[in-house]
Amino acid sequence: MKPGSNHQERGPNPIAIDGLLVRYGRRTVLSGIDLHVQKGSVTALLGRNGSGKTSLVRCLLGQQKPEAGTCRILGTDSWKDRTKALGRVAVVPEEPDAPPEMNALQLGRFSGRLCPGWDHGAFAARLRQFQLPSNTAFQKLSRGQKALLMLALALSSRPSVLILDDPSLGLDAVARQVLFEEVLGSLGEGGPTVFITTHDLDALETIADRVAVLTGGKLALSEEMESVKNRFRKLTYGLERPEDPADAGQELDGFDALSVKVRGWGVEAVVSNFTEERFSRLLALPHVVDAETHALSLRQVFIALAGEERKEDQQ
Repeated sequence: MKPGSNHQERGPNPIAIDGLLVRYGRRTVLSGIDLHVQKGSVTALLGRNGSGKTSLVRCLLGQQKPEAGTCRILGTDSWKDRTKALGRVAVVPEEPDAPPEMNALQLGRFSGRLCPGWDHGAFAARLRQFQLPSNTAFQKLSRGQKALLMLALALSSRPSVLILDDPSLGLDAVARQVLFEEVLGSLGEGGPTVFITTHDLDALETIADRVAVLTGGKLALSEEMESVKNRFRKLTYGLERPEDPADAGQELDGFDALSVKVRGWGVEAVVSNFTEERFSRLLALPHVVDAETHALSLRQVFIALAGEERKEDQQ
């Protein structure tokens, strides 16, 4: 759990996706997706382009009817009663969208009339913090300014659930850092439950406490970030005696190896069920030398899970 998170185990899940099935014609994009987001958590949904992330978010927001299954936000089916489901939800979309002629002040006043929990002071403070012009038409802002303005509008409504659909796409490094720092700063007691899709995997490691990965229309992973970092490891070791290349890697029996590469010096493998006990058994093998374990970044874990996804499985 990241600093400032008010993650809780009790109570209904703010986001509950059960048995989600999405098809386009004969092609199945999502199959039997079960994903629950706990209150106060920051959950990241990852997947390669075409993995079904956008379809999942559209179903979650009640913009698309699934073939089967349900999506509930704060206990309400988002397709059957979208207005109620999204009543305490703020969304930062992949493509910033607002009336093009309205400026930030006008958008703030307009949002204030729509949102019962609107915080005018917080919105004004974020405009200053993000150095956003208050009287410039939305259509004349840069992409980074538009994204930060959307985030300012979303957070100032004091939502119970914040959904960010690849919000940093196309932003420069400075704008991305500001955006994610503001999301992190919004967490804490009374802060929103956050659900985010993004390609910015490095930033996720600082804010997400749970990660889910879509591959081939299914969830390949859905668990706490800490657990992911503990059980996914890279192993390297040398072989003391000459081996038939076809036999190299047999030492990994007992490990769930996602990839095994035979090098001139030995073996390099990525495993998803690392434990110290299994590693000790590897160390004890008489022909294994210089065995080492290496922590993996979230980016490396994602590549191990989704990097070999077949093209025909992609949306």
